[in-house]
Amino acid sequence: MERNSVASEGAEWQGPLWRTATHQYNNTAKQLGLGDDMAARILQPRRALVVNFPVRLDSGRIANFTGYRVQHTLTLGPTKGGIRYAPGLDLGECAALALWMSWKCALLDLPYGGAKGGVRCDPTLMSLGERERMTRRYASEILPLIGPNQDIPAPDMGTGEQEMAWIYDTYSSQVGHPVPEVVTGKPRALGGSVGRTQATGQGVAYTVESLCQYKNWELQGLRVVIQGLGNVGAAALAALNEMGAIIVGVSDVSGAVINLDGLDAASLLRCVSEQRLLKSWAQQHNQSICSQHKLLTTSCDVLIPAALEAQITKEVAEQAQCKAVVEAANGPTTPEGDKALAARGILVVPDVLANAGGVTVSYFEWAQAQQSYAWTADLVRERLQQRLQDAFGRVAHTSEQYGVSWRTAAQMTALQRLVDAAELRGIYP
Repeated sequence: MERNSVASEGAEWQGPLWRTATHQYNNTAKQLGLGDDMAARILQPRRALVVNFPVRLDSGRIANFTGYRVQHTLTLGPTKGGIRYAPGLDLGECAALALWMSWKCALLDLPYGGAKGGVRCDPTLMSLGERERMTRRYASEILPLIGPNQDIPAPDMGTGEQEMAWIYDTYSSQVGHPVPEVVTGKPRALGGSVGRTQATGQGVAYTVESLCQYKNWELQGLRVVIQGLGNVGAAALAALNEMGAIIVGVSDVSGAVINLDGLDAASLLRCVSEQRLLKSWAQQHNQSICSQHKLLTTSCDVLIPAALEAQITKEVAEQAQCKAVVEAANGPTTPEGDKALAARGILVVPDVLANAGGVTVSYFEWAQAQQSYAWTADLVRERLQQRLQDAFGRVAHTSEQYGVSWRTAAQMTALQRLVDAAELRGIYP
C-alpha cells in the first residue's frame, strides 16, 4: 500500500483541514521512516460519532442541530480535546483537530489521546437559555463516548466555563453522583483549576523564556509584538511584561497599535478587562491605529500571532522583521509563509508546542479532580513551566538531530511516542 493512499481509508472525514493534517502527517511519517501499516494505523481516528438533535428556541420554534465527537487515538490513555461551537463545523474539521490534539498531548508527555467535537451553530445568535438547552442535549447525545476515564471534553472556540459546567451537571445527573473530572475548564467553584484561564498565554510566555535561554537572548528588554488581545494574547502580554519584555505592538479586531519605545502594558490590560476595543484605547492615549499587516511586519525580536489562522502569509513572511515567531494561535502560519520564514532564517516555534499550556493545565485539573485535592497557584505554574521546558528541549534536540524545522521536529517527537506506544500494546486479538 502506498502511503499517499492512506487518507482514502478515512473518506468520511475528507475536507480541507483533514487534507492539510494528512499532508503534514505523511511528511512526518516519511521523515521517521514509518512503515505503511503503522502509518495507516495511527493516522485514522478510532471513533467518530455524529448526532442530530432538536432544541426548543425561546420563540417556541424547534431547531435541529448536528453535533460531533471524534476520538483519534486510544493508545496513550483516555482521549482529551475541546468542544467548539462554530457555523461551519463538520466531521473533517473535528477529525483533523483530534489528530493535532494527539500530537500535542504526546509532545507534552500527557497520558491522553486526542479528541475534538462540537456543534454546528452560531452561538452569538443564541440566548443563554438556548445555549444551555443545546449544550445539555448535545452532552446527553455524546454520553456513550465521554467519561472521566474515557474522553474528557474542554472549552474551545465558542465555548467556555459555563458550557463545561452544563456538561458536568448533565453527565453527573445521568450517572447519579458528581463527576467533576468528566470535563476540564470548569469554573473554580465546581472544581476548576487555578490558572486554567490564563494557562495558554502563560505557556506562551514560558516558551518565549525557553527560547531566550536556548538562543542566549536577554528576556529583559526583549521586544515583542502580539497579534490578538483575546484570552491567550492578553495573558501572554501580562506574563511577558512581568518577565521584563517590552511590548512594542498589539492588535485586536479594531486594529493595531505600535510604539517602538514600548507600550503601557498595564493600561492595555485594563482596556482588555473592561472589554473595550483597542481603538478606544488608542484614542484615549493619542496613538494611531494601523493595519494588521503593518503590525506583523514591525521590527521586533519575537512575533506572537495569537489571533486567527493563516495570518503569516508568504507576503508577510517576506517582509517580517523579527528573529523568531512563536505561534500562540492554531495554524497562524501558512505553508508558503513557513517556507519564506525558513528561507530567511527566522525560527518558528510551532503552535503544537507554543500554545500547549491550555491542555497541560487541563491535565492538571483532571489530576486534581481524580485526587480530590486542589493544587496551589504556585504549584500549577511551576509544573506548567517544567512541562513546557521539557517539551521545548525535546523539540530542539530532534530539530538538531535530524536537521529539520521545529514544526517537523515537534510532529516527529510526538509521532514517535505514539508509534512506541502502539508497538508495545500490539494488536488485539
